[in-house]
Amino acid sequence: MKTSEIKFKIDLDNQNIPHSIKWLATDSQHNELKECKSMQISLWDIVEKTTYNIHLWTKDITTDEMHSQFFQTLLSFADSYQKATGNPFVKEEMQKFANDLAAKTAEWEEGRQTTKW
Repeated sequence: MKTSEIKFKIDLDNQNIPHSIKWLATDSQHNELKECKSMQISLWDIVEKTTYNIHLWTKDITTDEMHSQFFQTLLSFADSYQKATGNPFVKEEMQKFANDLAAKTAEWEEGRQTTKW
C-alpha cells in the first residue's frame, strides 16, 4: 500500500491571523512548499458521524479571490459527489445554484470597492 502526505505550514501574526499559508504534497510535482492565500479542508469523522472543517485565509486575499475560490469549490464538490455517488442531478442543480448565487453576489458587489478579508 502506498502512503502519501500533505503538509501545511501556516505563519501567524501576533493576533494568530494567517500571514502566509504554504503546502506540499508528496505526490505533487512540486518539491518545495507552494504558497496559497486560502485553504478549506473538510474531514469526515467516522465515529462521530460529523464533518470537521478548517477554513483559513491570509489578510491579503481579495474579496474577488474569495468569491472565485468559493464558487470553484462548490462546483468541484458537486463533481466529486456525482462521481462518488452516481447522483445524476447534483452537477446540473449545483451549477444552476452557483450561477444564480454568482449573479446575486455580483449584483450585491456592484458599486462596492474590492476589499481584503
